[in-house]
Amino acid sequence: MIFVYISVTIIALSIAALTIYMVKTLKRASETMSKVSHTLERVEKQMQGITKESEQLIQKTSLIADDIQHKTDSLNSLFTSFEQVGTSLNTVSRSFREVSEMVEKYSHTRSEEVAQAVQWGQAIIDLYGKWQERKRKSVQ
Repeated sequence: MIFVYISVTIIALSIAALTIYMVKTLKRASETMSKVSHTLERVEKQMQGITKESEQLIQKTSLIADDIQHKTDSLNSLFTSFEQVGTSLNTVSRSFREVSEMVEKYSHTRSEEVAQAVQWGQAIIDLYGKWQERKRKSVQ
């Protein structure tokens, strides 16, 4: 019977020791859960701040994208104007080239006539000079 009492005492002590360790473990788990809860509250507050900042950033990004789109549209009209100026300059250049070609062609066809006119002019000047010389000789 003594064995029974000793066994019951050992079992009671074991249960008491187990209970003490369980209580300590539960207290530590409770403290850990409290710290985790506190940490999660801080994280939640930080996330709210980050969410507000993200929303502001998205709004600013949207405004910047709209501004870039507006400026791009303005540049498109500017490039269209440059294209029209380029086309106009090309047309003027082509017109000058055509006029130059016509002048060159006309000057080639008329160059012989001009040469003859110059020769006739020279001949007339020579005749006039000789006439003036004869006139002076006859007056003397």
